[in-house]
Amino acid sequence: MSIVTVQLGQCGNQIGHEVFSAVCSDVHGTHGLCSRKENDSYHEACKERFFCEEESEVPVARAVLVDMEPKVISQTLSMAARSGSWRYNDRSQFCQKQGSGNNWANGYSVHGPRHKEAIMNLVQKEAEKCDRLGGFFTIMSMAGGTGSGLGAFVTQCLRDAFPTSFILNHVIWPYGTGEVIVQNYNSVLTLSHLYQSSDALLVHENDVVHQICAQRMNIKQISFRDVNRVIAHQLGSVFQPAYTAAGGSCYSRNPLGSFQDPSLYTSWINPQDAFNAWKTPRAFNKYEKSASLVSNSQFLLKPLDNVVGKAWNMFASKAYIHQYTKFGIEEEDFLDSFTALEQVISSYTSL
Repeated sequence: MSIVTVQLGQCGNQIGHEVFSAVCSDVHGTHGLCSRKENDSYHEACKERFFCEEESEVPVARAVLVDMEPKVISQTLSMAARSGSWRYNDRSQFCQKQGSGNNWANGYSVHGPRHKEAIMNLVQKEAEKCDRLGGFFTIMSMAGGTGSGLGAFVTQCLRDAFPTSFILNHVIWPYGTGEVIVQNYNSVLTLSHLYQSSDALLVHENDVVHQICAQRMNIKQISFRDVNRVIAHQLGSVFQPAYTAAGGSCYSRNPLGSFQDPSLYTSWINPQDAFNAWKTPRAFNKYEKSASLVSNSQFLLKPLDNVVGKAWNMFASKAYIHQYTKFGIEEEDFLDSFTALEQVISSYTSL
C-alpha cells in the first residue's frame, strides 16, 4: 500500500526530508541478516510505499510540500537532490511568498481557503499515481503558524476528498520552555481540529527527543537537525514493511507476553485486539536488532493538561485573542476547542 506524505510548514518539511533520507539510506544498505529474496521483497515494498514510479535515475518521493516561505521548500528540494540517492518531484510543491508568521488563524482561515484548490490538486495528482493508495501521512508542528493552522485545514480537506483513506497526522509537541508566545493557543486549536478529522495522531515531544540526543547519543551541542534525525529514524522504523507475528512465536523468551496482560487495557478492548506485534527479519538502518512501540495510552495526559491549562489562563485574561479574531477565529471557537480537549483528557483519565 502506498502512502502520500504531506509536509506542512518549516518543521514538517525538514522532518519529511529526514524521513525520506532515513528510508532511502535503509533501502540502499546491505544487510546480512536476511536472504537476498527477503531483501529484494523489502526493497520493493519500501519503494511502493514511499516512492513513485517515474522516469528518473533516482527514486522520487511520494510527497507534497507546502509552506508559505519559498526558502524552506527550496532548501528542502536542494538537499534531497544533492543526496544523489533520491529526490522530490519539483512539481509537487506549493509555496507563496507571504509568510503567515506564528498566527494559527491566518494559516487556517486565510491561507487555507485561498490556496485550497492548488494544494489539493497536488495531493490528487500524487494519489492518482498510486496503484494502491493506503492513506495520507501529514507532518507538522503544533506551535507554528503554517504547520498548525494550514495543516489543520488541509487535514479537513483530505478527509472530505478521501473519506475512506486513512489519515495519520504526525505532530511535533513544542518545548515546554516555549518557542512561540502563542504556542499553547496554536496547540489547542490544532489538536482539537485534528481530533475531528484524523484517524490517528502520532506525537513526538521535543523535550523527550532532546533528552535522547543528550543522554543516549551524548550530543553536546544539540541542533534541530539532530532532533529531526532521531524523529525520522523512529518514524522510518514504524513504517518499516513487516508482517504480523504470532505473539511470541518468533522470540525465544516471549518478551511480548506482558503486553497482552488484560490489566493493561480497558474492559471493552480485547487484549488480542489491543496489541499487535509486527516483525521483519531485515534490520533497519544497520541496527541488528531494534523495536518500536506505538501506544495509545495515558502518556500524553500530563503534557496535554499542561498545554490546555496554560492556554486557558491566557484566554481568561484575553491575552492575544485579537490576533485570532481579526482573521475570523471567534472566542466561541476557542471555547469549542477547550471543550473538545477537556473531553479527551477526561476520557483518557478514566482509562
